[in-house]
Amino acid sequence: MRSRPACSRAEHGSPVCESGGVQPGDTTPPTDADRSDLSIGVGPYAGPWPADERLDPDLLAGGDRRNVVDEYRYWRQDAIVADLDARRHEFHVAVENWGHDFNIGSVIRTANAFNAKAFHIVGKRRWNRRGAMVTDRYQHEYHHPTVQDLVAWAGPHGEIHPGLPLIGIDNLPGSTAIELAELPRRCVLVFGQEGPGLTDEMRAACVEVLHITQFGSTRSINAGAAAAIAMHTWVRQHATI
Repeated sequence: MRSRPACSRAEHGSPVCESGGVQPGDTTPPTDADRSDLSIGVGPYAGPWPADERLDPDLLAGGDRRNVVDEYRYWRQDAIVADLDARRHEFHVAVENWGHDFNIGSVIRTANAFNAKAFHIVGKRRWNRRGAMVTDRYQHEYHHPTVQDLVAWAGPHGEIHPGLPLIGIDNLPGSTAIELAELPRRCVLVFGQEGPGLTDEMRAACVEVLHITQFGSTRSINAGAAAAIAMHTWVRQHATI
């Protein structure tokens, strides 16, 4: 299960782009592939336009091919973010980013699907956004240059969210099966990079490390899959369905 998961000052987890978007200097093109796929989404709005300030006139006129649920068709991006903010869950997601891991985008897309409070990139500021499918634009992103910056943000004596425990997800000796664990309602689920997993420093910063029980021959599962299982475990324990 080796896993790993607008614009800012870097100290102690300043927001990078509060409603997502491409980072300054990031040359990775957006990948909202469905914008050019006419089989996805809806075309121009038929009939008189609704008197709803949440709606985007450009989308009403040209159609909405974005990667959003039907409930948000034709909505402005900031209106979608505001609606999600009103009901975000109490868990955060943090991903170590020391090697530009391509799996990070998948983790961030899953964080959007489960409406995490925010996601945190630990290490390099730039990360591979391709797998996120532009879902980062509807989330709150923070960057922490070091593990200690994340701890300063969320640890027992954190400056921003004191007492927000870091829960590591990795198949390490001595870790606890996530199937037997009770996740805190308020927490940060921490994922390492694909392959090496959590760094020693991050392991030490976590109050607990959990693993996903496996029954086959492979040593680990994909980082994106591990993140999805961990987030869904939180949802099963705490979310209102």
